[in-house]
Amino acid sequence: MGKSSQISGFYKLSTQERAKIVKEFANLTDEEVGLIRATGALKLEQADRMIENVIGVMPVPLGIAVNFLINGKDYLIPMAIEEPSVVAAASNAAKMARVKGGFTTNSTAPIMIGQIQAVHVVDPHRAKLEILSAKEEIIKKANEQDPILVSLGGGAKDIEVKVIDTITGQMVITELLVDCRDAMGANAVNTMAEAVTPLIEKITLGKVYLRIISNLATKRLARAKAIFAKEALGGEEVVDGIIEAYAFAAADPYRCATHNKGIMNGITAVVLATGNDTRAIEAGAHAYAARSGQYIPLTVWEKNNDGDLVGTIELPMAVGLVGGATASHPIAKIAIKILGVKTATELGEVIAAVGLAQNLAALKELATIGIQKGHMALHARNIAIMAGATGELIDKVAEALAKEGKVRLDRAKQFVEQFIKQEASK
Repeated sequence: MGKSSQISGFYKLSTQERAKIVKEFANLTDEEVGLIRATGALKLEQADRMIENVIGVMPVPLGIAVNFLINGKDYLIPMAIEEPSVVAAASNAAKMARVKGGFTTNSTAPIMIGQIQAVHVVDPHRAKLEILSAKEEIIKKANEQDPILVSLGGGAKDIEVKVIDTITGQMVITELLVDCRDAMGANAVNTMAEAVTPLIEKITLGKVYLRIISNLATKRLARAKAIFAKEALGGEEVVDGIIEAYAFAAADPYRCATHNKGIMNGITAVVLATGNDTRAIEAGAHAYAARSGQYIPLTVWEKNNDGDLVGTIELPMAVGLVGGATASHPIAKIAIKILGVKTATELGEVIAAVGLAQNLAALKELATIGIQKGHMALHARNIAIMAGATGELIDKVAEALAKEGKVRLDRAKQFVEQFIKQEASK
């Protein structure tokens, strides 16, 4: 009889018992199981309370991007990411930005949108007007769910209502606008949306199904700007090349997807390091890029009268400092301490600046030497390790691979054997 993944009561087992089942199912060795269960700052008992069916932890490298000057304040930026060259690129771009004063940022209030979907409404436009007329009652009911948030100056502030056409007919969508202060806000917003559902059903005479937060946080935007001196970039020709690269992305969604992915390299790394929701930020960012009906870059690049490069970025930034993994993950708490941010708004603005820096670094590489030269030089270290290199031999093999321009595992293994033989013959 073949192996089955249908395991009754798996969630009730201890992490050790689950790991034993997985070991037998996948024929893992004792060493492999040990690696999965090896812990650092995040202990297994903590991980077991964060998600379901835990068997171990998955470490990700944590690096620090340096040189960031944002609104006149210096920051060290924790970044959790497995991809080589990202941290180095952000640091280099931040260094170039300092020539003209670094990054300046601003943002909107931390407003999140909770959506309540009413269907089977006979007269949807009548219902829309009556929901708007009941705004004060709806807001009052919502705010009764979170008096602490209200006491901090947050809470439900307004509502918006729209009638939309769908494949199943018209729907009345009530949008609850909630100031979440220093929280990302999902729990508070969802609780409020559920609490006002009976009111919405009473007014519309329809049926409410979904009542949930939207990750397209168009009312919670973070913006960053920087001027990069043409001399720091390598001349006005480089500035022109970067603008041509941006123009390509603005006109072609195939290029734009990679353009925005590069931005998210930096953004997601900081979001992950601080224990925030990477999926929510990524979904919001890409949806925002497509809000006009055409998928466009999250950044804009222009040349000013001095021939310098001016970059700007704007995107939804629903991050928090309280609740979730940010408050429970020991490394996330340390990352926040390293950043020194005091509010979720400040954190969002810092992350936007990192995204702008990351994009600048990528476009500069593309417009000059090409992305592979710098990226592959760092990737060569990973290949050297995969080939069995250790200690000082890692850098020696990586350097040989980069110099030759053939960053491949088979070639790395040949270099490892060659250098070991050379060392043995001395």
